[in-house]
Amino acid sequence: MKLYFAPQSRAVRVAWCLEELGLPYELEKFALGQPEMRAESYRQVHPMGRVPALEADGLTLFESGAIIQWLLARERGHNLIPQDQAAFAQYLQWFHYAEGMIMPPINTYVVETVLLPPERRTEVNVKRSAKLLNQMLTAVEAHMAGRDWLAGGFSGAEFMTGHAIIAASTLGGDFSDKPNLTAYLARMKARPALQKALAL
Repeated sequence: MKLYFAPQSRAVRVAWCLEELGLPYELEKFALGQPEMRAESYRQVHPMGRVPALEADGLTLFESGAIIQWLLARERGHNLIPQDQAAFAQYLQWFHYAEGMIMPPINTYVVETVLLPPERRTEVNVKRSAKLLNQMLTAVEAHMAGRDWLAGGFSGAEFMTGHAIIAASTLGGDFSDKPNLTAYLARMKARPALQKALAL
């Protein structure tokens, strides 16, 4: 099993999942923007020249959510997918909330504050993405009242929306009025598997 990886990217989600499952893997590590990611040889792995990508069982997958869903379906003996019907419904909702709601404003914010040169940045886009991100986080803050994890016990939803919340906090998201998310962040960061993934 080989994971194509860069720090501070969605590939951390996949590494976290692999670590929680206790699966051995080989790491091909890039720095974001590294020219080798645009090479034709790597585009045979990931057509967009991005991370993550995972090679396993003769397959190549290159979408973080699909990789995690595939890994959780492939492995047996874990409790990362709730069996209770109501908890499973919440699991699906919060698994997909990351890419549907949290990551779009994060993507805009990163482009406007990190990737674009200063003369091409638009302050209106920066402010709008920060406002939208705060709205998306506020919904999770309300959901986490009285809860330790997104869908009953610790689940695969943490790899997706939990990781998106970690990304938001790293980018300076406003957590000053979000005690539930602040505590949730601390619980996630206390997990040895996440600590290993973040240290790669």
